[in-house]
Amino acid sequence: MKKIVLGTLLCSAAAFAAVNLGACKACHGANWEKAALGKSKIVKDMTEAEIADSMVGYKNGTYGGPMKGVMKGQVAKYSEDELRASAADIKAGK
Repeated sequence: MKKIVLGTLLCSAAAFAAVNLGACKACHGANWEKAALGKSKIVKDMTEAEIADSMVGYKNGTYGGPMKGVMKGQVAKYSEDELRASAADIKAGK
C-alpha cells in the first residue's frame, strides 16, 4: 500500500513540474516541425536522446549555437530530470 501511495505522489509531482511545452511550440511549431527563428534544428527530426541532451546542454551552458542565450533562459528553471522527461513527451507527440 505504501508503494502505491508513494508512486501516486511521485507521478503527481512530476505532472505539476513538467516543462511547459506549449511555450516551446510557439517557436518550434505545433508538431515540432519548424526551425525556431530559422536557426535551430528541427526537433521532430531529432532522437529523444538528442532532444534531452540539447535541453540539458542549454541548461548547463555546454550546448547551442546562435540561440544558446535564449534557450538557456527557457530551460534554466527546470531540473535535468524534468528536461529528459520532456524529451520523451516531445517524441510522443505531446
